[in-house]
Amino acid sequence: MSHPSPAGPASSHPSSLTRVEQAFEFLVFSSRWIQAPLYGGLIVAELLYASKFLLELWEMGIHFKQLEETKFMLGVLGLIDVTMVANLLTMVIIGGYATFVSKLDLETHPDRPEWLTHVDPGTIKIKLAASLVGISSIHLLKSFVDNVKWKIFIHVTFLGSAILLAYTDKLMQRDRRH
Repeated sequence: MSHPSPAGPASSHPSSLTRVEQAFEFLVFSSRWIQAPLYGGLIVAELLYASKFLLELWEMGIHFKQLEETKFMLGVLGLIDVTMVANLLTMVIIGGYATFVSKLDLETHPDRPEWLTHVDPGTIKIKLAASLVGISSIHLLKSFVDNVKWKIFIHVTFLGSAILLAYTDKLMQRDRRH
């Protein structure tokens, strides 16, 4: 009866099981490319958002003189909202692709964003959360802009969220240094 070597049966000679395992692991690793079309779709969504921004800006420009201040402010908040969603899309597209699909070879690119050096799934989650807080904040503002009590409540909520986000960022920066 033969006994396996101390290093294990696979290390002494390649078996068909090892080849099957290697092929399967290659297949699993290659499956990350299934996400590439999803990021392509998000790029198309970002183009649509850019079009929406330009259309809203055009409408505001055409009706500028007729808009009362509150309606104008709501229009500007709408533009900020579209911009924040586009920023969120950019972050997810670049960060997600670089984290989950393939490394981006941008080391020497002059426009390489600084945040890209710190991208990992945890950072993306925090940035997503911060963006979602900002986007929901704008929606809340647009919904309750005429009610003073709601304005105060929303302001206090934003203040608390900003403090929590700053604290989270401080913890992340400290963890990166250690």
